[in-house]
Amino acid sequence: MAMHDWTRVLAGVFHHFHHDWITAIASTLNDGGLPDDYYALAEQQAEGPIPDVLTLERREGDAEHDPHSPGNGSGGVALAEAPPRVRYTLEAEQEVYAAKANRIAVFHATGDRVVAYVEIVSPGNKHSTAAIVKFLDKMAEAIQRGCHLLVIDPHPPTPRDPRGLHARFWEDYFGQKDSPGVNDEQPLGLMAYRSDLVPTAYFEPISVGQPLPDMPLFFTPDNYVNVPLEETYQRAWRSVPRRWRAVIEGTE
Repeated sequence: MAMHDWTRVLAGVFHHFHHDWITAIASTLNDGGLPDDYYALAEQQAEGPIPDVLTLERREGDAEHDPHSPGNGSGGVALAEAPPRVRYTLEAEQEVYAAKANRIAVFHATGDRVVAYVEIVSPGNKHSTAAIVKFLDKMAEAIQRGCHLLVIDPHPPTPRDPRGLHARFWEDYFGQKDSPGVNDEQPLGLMAYRSDLVPTAYFEPISVGQPLPDMPLFFTPDNYVNVPLEETYQRAWRSVPRRWRAVIEGTE
């Protein structure tokens, strides 16, 4: 199976699929996808951004944890030993980020510390300038708070993000105008962001009809897990009504 063209259906049909895909991702993370001290919750509200899936660290006691502490979290894949396999890896300019990275904080949901977000972009996130700016502001705020991100954009670019969300985000918030973006042949984007003193982006443009690669989800600056996007996408796809699957696949 491969990524479908979601512009063929109404937003409500995508919303139904969106709900099941985030549930599949959260279930996979909780079923051995994350180290034992971490877990994922779907559709939980936290201070600041409201993501689709939260990755949280199970805490012992109430002492605050530094999100950049070397000893904070273990397991997963070590960045130094196996860098994520994506087309583009971009490090923020230290000079540009220095003025923005002066508040590293932690926040809590259900009593535990949020360390990462997974967000699947909806059509509404890109339907206006105000909506897209709000979405990107939340991404920047999360990174400044020391949280890592995995953002999945299954929708083509708009006049508000002509080279995709990643290119606009990396240019507007990190000043890099030459950042790679989506194109006519690969108009959809997968973006992972590693929060550290100098953030790093892992970007993979994809096309309709292309199987989804695994993407990294960092839970510490030095460790990540690979999220099986293709497997979870297939599980969610099976929940789409046959009537709408036929429309999306062009077989109606």
